[in-house]
Amino acid sequence: MGSPSSGGAGATTDGAAAGRSTAPDTAVHGPTALDPLVTGATGRDPAVPDPTALAALPDEALLEAVQRQTFAFFWEGADPASGLACDRRARADASNHKVATGGSGFGIMALIVAVERDWVARAAALERLERMLEVLLRARRYHGALPHFLDGRTGDTIPFSMRDDGGDLVETSFLCMGLLCARAYFGRDGAGEQRLRTAVTTLWEQVEWDWYTRGRPLLYWHWSPRYEWAIDHEIRGWNECLVTYVLAAGAPRHPIEARAYHEGFAAGPAFRNGQRYYDLELPLGVPYGGPLFFTHYSFCGLDPRGLRDRYADYWQQNTRHVSINRAHCIANPHRWAGYGEDCWGLTASDDPDGYVAHCPAVDNGTISPTAALSSFPYATAHSMRALRHFLGVAGGRLWGRYGFVDAYCEARGWYADTFLAIDQGPIIVMIENYRSELLWQLFMSVPEVRAGLRRLDFTSPGDER
Repeated sequence: MGSPSSGGAGATTDGAAAGRSTAPDTAVHGPTALDPLVTGATGRDPAVPDPTALAALPDEALLEAVQRQTFAFFWEGADPASGLACDRRARADASNHKVATGGSGFGIMALIVAVERDWVARAAALERLERMLEVLLRARRYHGALPHFLDGRTGDTIPFSMRDDGGDLVETSFLCMGLLCARAYFGRDGAGEQRLRTAVTTLWEQVEWDWYTRGRPLLYWHWSPRYEWAIDHEIRGWNECLVTYVLAAGAPRHPIEARAYHEGFAAGPAFRNGQRYYDLELPLGVPYGGPLFFTHYSFCGLDPRGLRDRYADYWQQNTRHVSINRAHCIANPHRWAGYGEDCWGLTASDDPDGYVAHCPAVDNGTISPTAALSSFPYATAHSMRALRHFLGVAGGRLWGRYGFVDAYCEARGWYADTFLAIDQGPIIVMIENYRSELLWQLFMSVPEVRAGLRRLDFTSPGDER
């Protein structure tokens, strides 16, 4: 299992000084058919590394290869007009223009990794980010919040559902998390990086977090210009939304009061737990912890190591949640085919019947690779064994052009043909946080983030910054 000191050599702690890649400013270094792990064998895409060859690599080289291949989702697989992340792609689908706001936030974080690891030149990444921001800034926003989906060509809203056709505050917070990391990383004096920082600050400061309280000590998830507050979805925990409250509390122009976090998010019926599952006490959340993306989404940026408030130690919360999820798969009370010590990970993903938030309480035999792979900081040895196992499943059927497919269900002989932005992004980002702490250090260096944590009475090892 990971520990509070997990990770490789640390990235710079000063956000403005980060971004130390020495890559040439004009080259793009994507995977090609000339790469040593790429095979042109009959029946295999020549742009996809052979999973058998990957499985023979040492750990660090394997992690690099998996991150790099998964990044293709956000580079070659992005919306061709805007460069924003498509909501989903299939193995062989044509490009589409339905982009995901939150998925694009994770994609921006992945782009930072690509520059740092010399897969993409800094200038090429900057050009991509400028295209993204041009569309985001002209997209229709709803009191500053972007919709869940939008058209990458026009910026027009694509409704998520009939009444969900306006602002989505949680997806907007994931986007802002990525943008603030980019603002910290691209801190050089050149005109392009200065324009980027200005554009990010403009978009971020225009989000009216306080308006989404409706005057109550609580944030609301959605607002529609046609249906207003009809969805009436209160953002109460424990779930994936901690970063939403941190950003809302630290916002320079439209902040929320601290009582919204304590009387709203932390007062929800599913916030505190304290029960034991598989001999592990879980501080927060629903029984057995819920889907594993609760330990990933907010913590792509928020560093849980030593992060505490009056309710929990968040490193302890997340490592125990991951351990309980894995223990459930080993115990396998429903006797699903394939489950075991090296085959675990229940989270929200596609499955044979649609899209489900899988967890121990909602377990239909579907394993989602992102669940174990995005847990590298918390359960390093177990995540590595799962990674090697997934490469060998069904003759490599889980591995493709954009990394691992979204999920599979061995009991029903079903293997997804899809890759989702909100699942591919955390794989890259959380593996990088394990390897170098890069995104954790960038996000936790942002002044507004530190202000939000202080306002909500969090403590962390970097409080002196």
